[in-house]
Amino acid sequence: MRNSSRSAVDPFIVMDVMEAARRAEEAGRRIIHMEVGQPGTGAPKGAVEALAKSLETDALGYTVALGLPALRQRIARLYGEWYGVDLNPERVVITPGSSGGFLLAFTALFDSGDRVGIGAPGYPSYRQILRALGLVPVDLPTAPENRLQPVPADFAGLDLAGLMVASPANPTGTMLDHAAMGALIEAAQAQGASFISDEIYHGIEYEAKAVTALELTDECYVINSFSKYFSMTGWRVGWMVVPEDQVRVVERIAQNMFICAPHASQVAALAALDCDAELQANLDVYKANRKLMLERLPQAGFTRIAPPDGAFYVYADVSELTDDSRAFAAEILEQAGVAVTPGLDFDPVRGAGTLRFSYARATADIEEGLARLEAFMKARG
Repeated sequence: MRNSSRSAVDPFIVMDVMEAARRAEEAGRRIIHMEVGQPGTGAPKGAVEALAKSLETDALGYTVALGLPALRQRIARLYGEWYGVDLNPERVVITPGSSGGFLLAFTALFDSGDRVGIGAPGYPSYRQILRALGLVPVDLPTAPENRLQPVPADFAGLDLAGLMVASPANPTGTMLDHAAMGALIEAAQAQGASFISDEIYHGIEYEAKAVTALELTDECYVINSFSKYFSMTGWRVGWMVVPEDQVRVVERIAQNMFICAPHASQVAALAALDCDAELQANLDVYKANRKLMLERLPQAGFTRIAPPDGAFYVYADVSELTDDSRAFAAEILEQAGVAVTPGLDFDPVRGAGTLRFSYARATADIEEGLARLEAFMKARG
């Protein structure tokens, strides 16, 4: 059968790395996973218990397209607790993960052929979802002096219909402060571009609180998820905050695309929002792992790294070691038994000289992975 031109998207390379690691494990090897951006912990216990209780009494059928009202109200309250933002819960839309949020946002805001700016390096699925929707992703090569975040000069005169930013960012972990975020919002609005803020790693910060775009403007789309801080990747539940006049637009699309986010996941998500002690304990693990990574990656020979303010990644410039990050990652997996992600996933132009290391797993795994990397690099010379 024929395929549409829109279907010709690139693979998500990290998923290919995961499959290679799985095959190695199936063959009996112990692989240390530093490739996937997935917490090593499961959903908070309170979330699992709430769902178990609900399963005894509730059929868990469809919810309304915008999500459970109680969950929308609790998320709105979260913005007051975290940022001091007074948010109308009517603006909150529950989505099937942040991926569902991207689909809804891009469909609601843009017409076929519209150009949408995304920072490079950046999350690869932005680019591929935009292409699959008949939109034009415009990579904005970011500079080390700007902490690998876009600045207004990067998209001046590019005739963008939208700008997508992420803070903390994947793959770098760098963040935008109030001034940097404000400058991007102002520059995007000045050229009539819709502003979308991916805030999926909020809550996983180390030295300063991440800034939500909602502190600066209501004229934006904010996308978040329960996958990272709340440790619920496989539950596929997230949320969006949109301007009041956009709610019905998004609702109509959500009704037809998804009907609703999974009811069971919404029940668990509502309880997860009050599992602070367990979530902070997870954050303490990431803090310990980050400290290990920043100390020992340079000892292993990975010295040119972005400063990770948040998330659980270290992005390393390895151009002095290789001009083929995919082959280098395959070599590390084969020789050291450590799975890492080639930078080509995040930056099609410069990513051949970069790697991403995730430190989301247990500290013991991170320690072993770093020891293996040190031995690998020493043997490699």
